[in-house]
Amino acid sequence: MEGKKERPKSFDDLDDCYDLRNAPDPEKYEYYQRNSSHECERTAFPTSYSSSSRETSGSFQPMLHKSPKKRKSRSYMHRFPHRTIRYLCLALISTVVIFILSLVQMSWTSARQLEIGTMGKQAPKPPPWESFDFLKRYFGGVRALVPRNENIPEYPRDHEAGFGQAINATVRARERKPLPKSIGFDPYPDYDSASYRAEYEEKHDCYLDQENRWRIPKVHYYVGVPRGFPDAVMGSYDVLGLRDDICFERFGRLGPYGYGYSVKKGGTGAGLNGDREGASDIWSDAEDLSEVNYLNVQWAQAQRACASKNEKRFKPTVEINDHSFQNMHVEQEKELRSRDKVGARKRQAETSAARSNETLPVTEGTKQNLTLLPRTAVLIRTWWNLEYTQEDIIYLRSLITELSLLSGGEYTMHFLVHVRDDNVPIWADKRIYDRILENSLPREFQGMGTLWSERQMNLIYGGLEDRFIRNLPVHGVYRGTFLPIQYFSYQHPEYEYIWNWEMDVRYTGQWYHLLDRVREWSKAQPRKGLWERNGRFYIPSVHGSWEDFRQMVRVQTEMGTDNPNNIWSGLKPGSVTMPGSGAAQGRSDTPVWGPLSPPDMLATQEDPMPPTTIEKDKYEWGVGEEADLITFNPLFDPDGTTWFFTEDVTGYNTTEGLPPRRAAITTTSRLSRRLLQTMHRETMLERHTMFSEMWPASCALHHGFKAVYAPHPVYIDRDWPTSYLASVMNGGRNGASGGARTSAYGGREHNFKGTTWFYDAGFSPNLWRRWLGYKVDNDGGEQEELAGEGRMCLPGIFLHPIKSVGMIVEGVKQVPEKDHAGDEQPKVEGENNIES
Repeated sequence: MEGKKERPKSFDDLDDCYDLRNAPDPEKYEYYQRNSSHECERTAFPTSYSSSSRETSGSFQPMLHKSPKKRKSRSYMHRFPHRTIRYLCLALISTVVIFILSLVQMSWTSARQLEIGTMGKQAPKPPPWESFDFLKRYFGGVRALVPRNENIPEYPRDHEAGFGQAINATVRARERKPLPKSIGFDPYPDYDSASYRAEYEEKHDCYLDQENRWRIPKVHYYVGVPRGFPDAVMGSYDVLGLRDDICFERFGRLGPYGYGYSVKKGGTGAGLNGDREGASDIWSDAEDLSEVNYLNVQWAQAQRACASKNEKRFKPTVEINDHSFQNMHVEQEKELRSRDKVGARKRQAETSAARSNETLPVTEGTKQNLTLLPRTAVLIRTWWNLEYTQEDIIYLRSLITELSLLSGGEYTMHFLVHVRDDNVPIWADKRIYDRILENSLPREFQGMGTLWSERQMNLIYGGLEDRFIRNLPVHGVYRGTFLPIQYFSYQHPEYEYIWNWEMDVRYTGQWYHLLDRVREWSKAQPRKGLWERNGRFYIPSVHGSWEDFRQMVRVQTEMGTDNPNNIWSGLKPGSVTMPGSGAAQGRSDTPVWGPLSPPDMLATQEDPMPPTTIEKDKYEWGVGEEADLITFNPLFDPDGTTWFFTEDVTGYNTTEGLPPRRAAITTTSRLSRRLLQTMHRETMLERHTMFSEMWPASCALHHGFKAVYAPHPVYIDRDWPTSYLASVMNGGRNGASGGARTSAYGGREHNFKGTTWFYDAGFSPNLWRRWLGYKVDNDGGEQEELAGEGRMCLPGIFLHPIKSVGMIVEGVKQVPEKDHAGDEQPKVEGENNIES
């Protein structure tokens, strides 16, 4: 009712807010009241009641009164709609499910990769040598030549001494002065001298044609080297007796073989651009010299005619072994030789009559004392579908000319052609054999080849255990490189030595000079400490002279080193203790002295034995003995290294460990008939063989044959600290290149990338292309030659590998056309072409 006052609420009215019967202690009532609702707070108890017995005492109040606080109103967060919450939960659950499925998928994938061996690894850090600066003075030209003794090499050098900026420049300003005239290079003995004729039979000159009209000019060189040209970091010119005071540019080196003049004149049509000043000097040695027309040259006929003329210089020919099941044109060779002998006798009679007044009087007794030369074959390894470039043709012409024709037949060039299709029965049908051989070689090299196939080697050397290491057959060209050479040597006993030669080898110097110096140096090496020296790189800037190097190797072998590989060697029997100290040094190595044969080697052998003990020998045994094996890389011990084929051993008893082994990377090497026939018998009778790069050296080690590593000059493209380089290259056991996991062979072969000689060296092809006048990585080329120091000039450098060099060819195109007599004559049409 209006105006009627609402009576105060009593306890009964507030029962729905507070149940006093179940309430806590009244003394704590205020604390209990804190959790009441707003409604209860608005109807809170008054401070006193007339009907309460505690009105006067106030005992129902808390003992400790709290000061009243102003309550803050609560702020509630915004509540998301239920639909949004459901979507968020659904997304969260989906993410978790996808994450779990991804983990399952990755787990399955990694398990599969681990099973098949393709487990991805973290990318390794770049090797330290990639941080070294590139050397620049390899690319100096003919206009910056200085005498070798006045040259300050860019490398190796003392880093503290510094180096002139003028020498470091890649291209210098072109000096406006004429070039000196190049000089013909003649590394051959003086065949007309009295001393030579007193020891050897007379040498007769050889020509490209049967009429003795076409002479080949000499290779030409310039005196000196480009200013600042680096020194070889490994190997030595002086040690081998090679000339390092001269350099060769491309026209003087390759010009005699068709480089630098057009196809119309019989050349290749390459080398018509760039710096050509002095390119024609090679034709000025004599009036009768002119550009050689190679269109009609038949190298097989020229080589046979040369061998027939000089037949008396060599040891008598041994009868060729003939087997009908392998058909290698043996009968044809016999006919050609018998026919050439008749013509050779007539030519020798005519020549002897013409020279009767010039030659020395030789008695019959003196003739019996003349030294007869051994015959040597150079087997060029090629395959049946190889596409020969003009650069390949020039390379092959230089080999045949310098090694065979100009030497009077001391070397015989031969192509060993691999037929890669095992289903072709080359040993069963002569017509098939002839057709494939004819299609496998360029026309000018016809008649110089021999075919072989892997199935043929399987027939000849049957019974070999084949484990298919790295999925490669034991009779294949990769693991069985020397099997066809072994059998070729068996068929051709007239060759006392055979060079296994690869198509991707180049030399900026003269071939005869290199091989003859290497042969003479190897012949002069004593056997004492030879295997130990063979296993190390010779670095002159670190090791000093060759005599210093030899003594260092002796000390390392006898005393050992503090190499980390020898950290536990003091606990093993045989460790050496220095006098006066209790510290055990690294375990020494037992030097190789005589045959180091495995237990299951052939029982009946005539292996060379040492004449005395190694302690009594005064570096005399082996001096003057021809080497059975000559290699161009160290003969390292693969045991303990990470080299990939260290356990590729076939047919040996390995229950007590692998046999002693040595290996040399790359198979370019010279092998004696004694070594090859021993390898042949081991493979044929005992079923023994090893990986290609390990088989010849290991066989020589087992039988006590003389093996020599020739330390030819090797260059490097970056500024390596030489002490660091020595520790890397000779990082194996006791200062050797092999024998330990720290060896450079195997997982550390990337260190050879910047060298000029290794199976996958990267510097050698770049240097060869720059030397030919082409751009590499946007450096070099015609414009740089014409504006700078001219075309490059290099000393003799052995390069490997050089593959697929496409030369710029400008010349003519041959179109067969019949003349009035009905014979085909070449007609020329202008053409510019770049080889691919």
